[in-house]
Amino acid sequence: TAQVVNASISGETTSGGRSRMSALLKQHQPELVVIELGANDALRGLALAQTQDNLIAMAQAAKSNGAKVLLLGIQMPPNYGADYAKQFESVYRQSAQKTQAHLIPFFLKGVGDDPDPLKWFQSDRIHPNAAAHPQLLANVWPEIKKMMQ
Repeated sequence: TAQVVNASISGETTSGGRSRMSALLKQHQPELVVIELGANDALRGLALAQTQDNLIAMAQAAKSNGAKVLLLGIQMPPNYGADYAKQFESVYRQSAQKTQAHLIPFFLKGVGDDPDPLKWFQSDRIHPNAAAHPQLLANVWPEIKKMMQ
């Protein structure tokens, strides 16, 4: 049996997650930490280097506390441009490599890249709806299961 703690805050950036990480680690003493942050950084136009530094700091903090780390990568919509999208995607890959964290390169695979993605999103066109949750679980569960063994 595993206890799951959802410490997310809607609209949070990696800076916010980083500022809360130490207290959360101390309070919960997790064996596994899943970090799914960064999209709000991009939506706000924050520097990619800052996003990467924050992801690395959170992963290192979790690992220093004995937790395994899984980073969930996000991709930007095409209207951000191909160069930015490629740079943003590399933030997750580089952060995982630097910290030896596990990585799901695109958490929204099968949802955000569906030919008709709007059926999988809430009216804000940003957050997945309940119908998307089985696919998101399918994207993440195999890696979590492997990490828990």
